[in-house]
Amino acid sequence: MNNEYLSVASEIRELENLLATIPEGNVIERMSLESRLESARAVLAGLPQQAAPKARLTFRGKPVFGSHGIAADFGSKAAGAFSDAFAAVAAGLSEGLRYMGPIPNRDKNQLLITGTAIGSFGFEFELPTPEPSLFPETEKSEEAMAKIEALLRLAAEGSDDEVAEVIEEVHPRAVKKVHEFLDLLVQQQAWCGLEFADRFFRYADHEQIKASCERLKDDNIQERVETYRGEFQGVLPTGRTFEFRLTDQEGLIKGKVDLSIDDPDVLNRDWLHKPVTVKFNVMQVGQGRPRFTLMTLEDLSV
Repeated sequence: MNNEYLSVASEIRELENLLATIPEGNVIERMSLESRLESARAVLAGLPQQAAPKARLTFRGKPVFGSHGIAADFGSKAAGAFSDAFAAVAAGLSEGLRYMGPIPNRDKNQLLITGTAIGSFGFEFELPTPEPSLFPETEKSEEAMAKIEALLRLAAEGSDDEVAEVIEEVHPRAVKKVHEFLDLLVQQQAWCGLEFADRFFRYADHEQIKASCERLKDDNIQERVETYRGEFQGVLPTGRTFEFRLTDQEGLIKGKVDLSIDDPDVLNRDWLHKPVTVKFNVMQVGQGRPRFTLMTLEDLSV
């Protein structure tokens, strides 16, 4: 973002704040500011925008004919399944994804096909970009694509704990959408490669993508609720992490506080070193270590 863009965006924000303090009835007083605001917005619209980031998804296998083409039925289904996975991961990173119901902000997280990707054969996707702002939010679309690349790569080459770490960040429902994309490819005897920014991963063959698909199945991602008795030893509110010492057995549970709990520091204020019974959501991938999450304060009892 260049200095001219920042200057004009700052002026727009200042004018909008000034207008908000002037009653609608003060027509003459508002007229000059509204004219300046309209001009500033026109200038901002004319400034060059940063190019949208792009990703390349390529395929190999039975439905692909070298770099010449791809079966239309497979190509459309694969592009749709990948787009669904991207929208779900973006929603998971934006704290809006739930286990049931529609995927939030799906219309804002649409990928745009801007060309074909040659190598084997595939698609070039343009990622959605937020509206211009002086104070833009963290770019979730780029983070979502990076998480998908990481999930594909780690499902093929990483440990169960590394896969679990990504699942924790993006939400199990989003991972299910990634699995559905991989399962489509497995059924069609195809495999894929994903290139984004400085990241690139490509499955070696059909057997490798089949094994990755198995690792992301619901059967391999265990989720359960477990009840424990003990005392909270402390919570780091910014990192949303806690330590919980068990009463009935020696041991210390380390876990996370779910984003649905607005103020994690309440555990330090009201529950620190007090005997309590608590329910944790426990997630485990394959033979990896269990990961504990406190989902709600309603699960705490003296």
